[in-house]
Amino acid sequence: MILAAASDSVAVVLVEIGAVAVGLSVLARAARWFGITPIPLYLLAGLAMGRGGAVDLDFSEGFIGLAAEIGVLLLLLTLGLEYSSDELRSGLRSAGRSGLVDAILNFSPGFVAGLLLGWGPTTAALLGGVTWISSSGVISKVLSDFDRLGNRETPAVLNLLVIEDLAMAIYPPVVAAIIAGTALLATVLTVTGAVLVVALILAIALRWGGAISEVISSESDEALVLAIFGLTLLVGGLAQQVDVSAAIGAFLVGLALSGSVQERAGVLILPLRDLFAATFFFFFSFQLDPAEVLSALGPAALLALVATATKVATGWWMCSTLGRRARLRAGLTLVARGEFSIVIASLGIAASDGEALTALAAAFVLLTAVIGPVLAKYADRIPLPARPAAAVG
Repeated sequence: MILAAASDSVAVVLVEIGAVAVGLSVLARAARWFGITPIPLYLLAGLAMGRGGAVDLDFSEGFIGLAAEIGVLLLLLTLGLEYSSDELRSGLRSAGRSGLVDAILNFSPGFVAGLLLGWGPTTAALLGGVTWISSSGVISKVLSDFDRLGNRETPAVLNLLVIEDLAMAIYPPVVAAIIAGTALLATVLTVTGAVLVVALILAIALRWGGAISEVISSESDEALVLAIFGLTLLVGGLAQQVDVSAAIGAFLVGLALSGSVQERAGVLILPLRDLFAATFFFFFSFQLDPAEVLSALGPAALLALVATATKVATGWWMCSTLGRRARLRAGLTLVARGEFSIVIASLGIAASDGEALTALAAAFVLLTAVIGPVLAKYADRIPLPARPAAAVG
């Protein structure tokens, strides 16, 4: 009798998860038809089926939560695969000042908005992180879909994304330690450990990436996928053990792979990434109250407006040696926020203002992930003010 009841329960869960997967597939096709990223649609689906939504699903949140965590790792793994060791070195050398300007201009709107909303400095700092980091996944897709990988401004955009992604190796441990109320000395030790671990993995990736790739290389696609998937989970888990984001560990695994392994891995891992990444975005908003997200749309729209302006200013400054049209394209390409913004917001769920933070972050990502690609698509049609006439002497 008990076994029969358990079997019925499993059957219901399988039906619900299957229905969700089919629904997300339809949304992905709709997003492709409209020429936008599917991330906002996945977030809306989670809102509709989660707490207080139109549909009440009863599947295991533990299972979906684990799938979502794997989704983050695979997202960052494939992002790391986008960069070669030479591109990484070039980015670290040339984008330092741009990274500093980017951090100042784009962290400030979220942090100030959090303080104006009456939140504590820690929660406000998390919102600063949400507005700071552009979505590497969305932007990479925009550059590819709009055939702009060969544009003059694209190397500067990609170099800035590398700097942002590496900054995330330090930012989450710092904020997590502060949220946990860790003593100053323990926080310093945590941050120092995070920096050393990231530096170590980076050194391994740059110096011995080729050797690692040779070790896991195989003519069998099955063996290669299992090796890369296992290595990603292993490094991610070990990174988490020393208070470095597991997602950053996965990103560095992607950086370490090179040559034919890097090329094959991108193709083989992509379907897995899409499956688990969709689960991640769905599950994040599944835990939110739709009424709270709806009430946050007003502040999110204002924040999106300011954060769009600051990203445009970043791109304009960063590409100062290029023409005005290229500078505008660079800034508008950077507008979209996505995976890292959601990861950062999820750190604050347990904070006193955590629900308000996650609701505002979800609404903000929904808006910027839609308007960012649209603005980037039509960047060449946006009129620029006429240059001031030269003075006649």
